[in-house]
Amino acid sequence: MAIIKTDGEYFSVKDTLQCGQIFRYYEHGGGKFVVVSKDKCALCYNQGDFAFIECEDGDEDYFYNFFDLNRDYKRIVDGALSHNIGVLTKATTLGKGIRILNQDTEEMLLSFIVSQNNNIPRIKKSLDYLALSIGDKIDFKGGVYYAFPTAQNLSTKDEEFFKSAGLGYRAGYIKGVTKLLLDGFDLTALNDLSTEEIKSKLITRRGVGEKVADCVTLFGFHRADSFPVDTWIEKVYKEDFLGKESDRRKITDYFVKKFGKDAGYIQQYLFHYKRNFSK
Repeated sequence: MAIIKTDGEYFSVKDTLQCGQIFRYYEHGGGKFVVVSKDKCALCYNQGDFAFIECEDGDEDYFYNFFDLNRDYKRIVDGALSHNIGVLTKATTLGKGIRILNQDTEEMLLSFIVSQNNNIPRIKKSLDYLALSIGDKIDFKGGVYYAFPTAQNLSTKDEEFFKSAGLGYRAGYIKGVTKLLLDGFDLTALNDLSTEEIKSKLITRRGVGEKVADCVTLFGFHRADSFPVDTWIEKVYKEDFLGKESDRRKITDYFVKKFGKDAGYIQQYLFHYKRNFSK
């Protein structure tokens, strides 16, 4: 078993996992969490001034990248604080340990299609159902976990199976996107495109709206000039930035224009603050 030890000032495991960007993690007791990504697992926790990631030998590079440990988050935090905006200063101070993960784009696309008009407990339950039913088994730290199913595995199931996973009307979307992936819709090819170009390619797919596209570009492609808007961010916009727009696309454009290349990190600070601390 390998152990990665890193400075914990800018890496709160709990805050990073619980800020809406990842659904497949499990409490392990004592403030520790098991994260499942593709066919790999890691045990993650903060202890003292450090964050620790325990994984199988040979998976160190994968999780070093997954948790974005090469990036200078002090620069991002200092940049957010430099705006001198009251709510953002509070949000950044409380959420400076949040990191944006480098997740699998296929898993992110399918997961955020499931997430639309949904809540986190139900999203997690549906994704776990898919993994348990057709994902590969993973033995890790004395527990049994299941990899997120590949498009190939998902393609073996009909729409009724996806409805049995609690997906409702999203079942058809998942079935359709899975077919597109197998028919040659190459997500890796989108890496060479601009953020707006990636979004435009995603939005042409049935079941992918503006918010899903923003989430996938931010959490799947790590494009930090993305700014997903949900009910919590809409509340921030109206209550703390005194915004008047009701069109979420315009709200996204407002924040991206205001915060530029770091907008996605700021989105996470504001989301975390409004959901957990603002009364």
